[in-house]
Amino acid sequence: MRKALTLSAIVLASSMALGGAATAFAADTPVPAGSSSPTTDGTTTDGHAHAAAAGLTLSAPSAKPGASVSFQMDVPDGSTHLSVSSKALADVRMTDGRGGTATVSDVKAGDYGVSLTGTGPDGAKLQATAQLRVTADAPAPKPTPRPSALNLSTDFGRPGDKVVVTVKTAEKNAFVTSGAFGGQVNLKSDGKGAFTGTATVAKDVKSGYYGVHAFAGGKEFDVVKFSTEAKAGPAPRHDVKPLDPSLHKTPKGSVNTGQAPAGLLPETSNA
Repeated sequence: MRKALTLSAIVLASSMALGGAATAFAADTPVPAGSSSPTTDGTTTDGHAHAAAAGLTLSAPSAKPGASVSFQMDVPDGSTHLSVSSKALADVRMTDGRGGTATVSDVKAGDYGVSLTGTGPDGAKLQATAQLRVTADAPAPKPTPRPSALNLSTDFGRPGDKVVVTVKTAEKNAFVTSGAFGGQVNLKSDGKGAFTGTATVAKDVKSGYYGVHAFAGGKEFDVVKFSTEAKAGPAPRHDVKPLDPSLHKTPKGSVNTGQAPAGLLPETSNA
């Protein structure tokens, strides 16, 4: 006659069965070649230190071209062949310890990956990445060019009069033209944006109004009114020579007494 198992006996028998199966499964599981399993004391079954995951940190998430960026590598002690590279970085230099510096290259604005590679103390490859955003300065607004300006020393003239002409402009050349001046008047630059010259009112100018057209950089930018008055020159002068005394003739029958001839004086009662 079989004896009935108590509850405690059933629990004990189940535990022993499961424990034996788990032990057998662990023992029969193969270890892949070239790998090692960590133990509870921080070492692997083949005696090497277990490599921790690598990390890479940048000093700033974004930078402009030409800026200096530093980085910090989080790698296990004893790691070798460490290298940091990116299309956005140039002149990468490792410093003592686990850091380094680099210069942001002159690249287009955008996001760029920064890669860390190396070899861990257990011979495994280390790899980590970071992101760097390259920002470009907004283009500086172009200065508004100063408008060209024309100035005449006077707006009126007669034939032969001199007129000082000044043009201020950012262009590289300037001149004026007018019928009052007989055509084009070239101006000379002072190297600081001012062009000056002297115009002469034409001799054959007529009385009236003329336009003075100003050009800078080959383009007309202004026209001003110039009035003229044409006046005849002074009458020609004739040199009058004194009469030679020998050629002086005294009328016959008269005496040069310095008095008026008789008969020209009014008669009086006492004549």
